[in-house]
Amino acid sequence: MMSVLDILRRIEGGETTAENAIRATMEAIASKEDEIRAFARANADARAGAAGPLCGIAIGVKDIIDTADFVTEMGCPAIYGGWQPRGDAAIVTALKQAGATIAGKTKTTAFAASDAPDTRNPHNLAHTPGGSSSGSAAAVGAGVLPLALGTQTAGSVIRPASFCGAYAIKPSYRLIPTVGVKCFSWSLDTLGLFAGGIADLAYGLAALTGRGDLKLAAAGNAPRIGVVAQYFAGDPDPDGQAALDRAAQAAERAGATVRTIALSDIFGQAWRAQHIIQTFEAKHAFGWEYSERYHDVPPGIRRTLDSAQKIEPAAYDDARRIAHRVRRAMNDVFADIDVLLTFSAPGPAPSGLDSTGDAKFNRLWTLMGMPCVNVPGYVASGNLPVGVQIVAPFGQDDRALYAARFVDEALKKL
Repeated sequence: MMSVLDILRRIEGGETTAENAIRATMEAIASKEDEIRAFARANADARAGAAGPLCGIAIGVKDIIDTADFVTEMGCPAIYGGWQPRGDAAIVTALKQAGATIAGKTKTTAFAASDAPDTRNPHNLAHTPGGSSSGSAAAVGAGVLPLALGTQTAGSVIRPASFCGAYAIKPSYRLIPTVGVKCFSWSLDTLGLFAGGIADLAYGLAALTGRGDLKLAAAGNAPRIGVVAQYFAGDPDPDGQAALDRAAQAAERAGATVRTIALSDIFGQAWRAQHIIQTFEAKHAFGWEYSERYHDVPPGIRRTLDSAQKIEPAAYDDARRIAHRVRRAMNDVFADIDVLLTFSAPGPAPSGLDSTGDAKFNRLWTLMGMPCVNVPGYVASGNLPVGVQIVAPFGQDDRALYAARFVDEALKKL
């Protein structure tokens, strides 16, 4: 995969220029685009940006994020075909201020829901790349893009990263502002990053947020890791279990303290509450599309919105109260561990392009607003990657990144 830090080192060392680095990335995108179909539209006029920490880095922007220079169709051209925002989303402004170049708009499921685009998994074209951040995950996983933006409301960053073999972070809730991003659920929507390595994620997140403390320290203590199976979400596939077992064994062999953590029933209640919150808020977020353009709303999200009409405010309020209680209870889970290790996805990417997979192992952590990092490291039959997920307490994104790097390095030594 492409590395942000490697590109920047070569620019600093005089091996290439920022302009040539952008040109090389755009050529790489073009070489694979017919196969993986990651872009809704690529930037034919891509040029190196102004001086900054990301100058020379081309980044893909998920097509539910407003861009003043490109149309934003949100995976639904029947309603938003040719729609041109007047201004950039806050994150796009931050990208430009950091010197990054917009490589183009990456494909998304319609409105970041369940209606899949035609993007294909770069490791096996007969399989889905996942969703809803389909194009961003596929482009980074294919090694044609060093950095890409995605969003997660349930599992739309971590799950496709697992399927495509990309590194990714779903940061703490609202670490990155979502102003100018099409809303699905205002209590859950979170912007995230895909990259070619953990250090690249840390550098990119620090550059976009101005938080230098997110850059990885050179060394530190081996983390205390709690392995969580999430029994309330159901069973993983055999390959998903094998990936988790392998990561736990590698971390322990590298010096980490690893033990199994059993979550109480209240966490299962929160897991179920996530869907109620997400669906109820979607009813309001897509109120105009549903009432004014009902027959143009793609069938998957239309079914979701049909069912959402039956959710009463009282059920939504109860779900929010459960979430609040469980966020407080989560402090006890981390009383004597640093991070959790769990499934990024049930297993490898499903075959076909109709389904983007199941977010069941991501829902709880998104509801909790906690930082999550996908770490690749296991390959199932069919050359299909399966990742594992590192989860840290809310606001401890640096801890999540550090532990993810520890596990990643441990896996590479096996």
